[in-house]
Amino acid sequence: MAKTTKQKKKVSTPKTKSAAKPKEVVKAPLKISKNYIPKETEKYMCEKHQVYFRIKLNEWRKELIKANNDALYNGSLDDNSISADIVDQASSYIDKNVEMKAINRQIKLISKIDQALKRIKDGTYGFCAETAEPIGLKRLMARPVAELCIAAQEKHEKDEKVYADD
Repeated sequence: MAKTTKQKKKVSTPKTKSAAKPKEVVKAPLKISKNYIPKETEKYMCEKHQVYFRIKLNEWRKELIKANNDALYNGSLDDNSISADIVDQASSYIDKNVEMKAINRQIKLISKIDQALKRIKDGTYGFCAETAEPIGLKRLMARPVAELCIAAQEKHEKDEKVYADD
């Protein structure tokens, strides 16, 4: 008895347009001048606005990190001198404590900057987290990490005051 082997035919499936992957359009990042300031006449949170605030937030973040590093490595925190005078020791302790609180506040601010940069990436930057209304350019220029519009922020602060009074 002879063995017969069947050869499998290679079946190719026709490629349809729906199976093809769409080509992604890669856009070059928008460049803005160093003197650019967002204007109310431009479309709110257009690409220019987003680039402007991204640059502003990144520069602010770098400044804070540099200031924190300077304070930690070159500041009075490294002062290991032990004074015989108890008043001098207490004063030095208070100074270091105040400096550490300032550094902690700056670390929290860096975290808020990171959150704002993430919102720019996902397209929600510039819009109130509670109402989805525009926060406004003037407010963002003054406080680039703002998450709430003025009305929502006032309500939030009022609610905090009620809890604090209880």
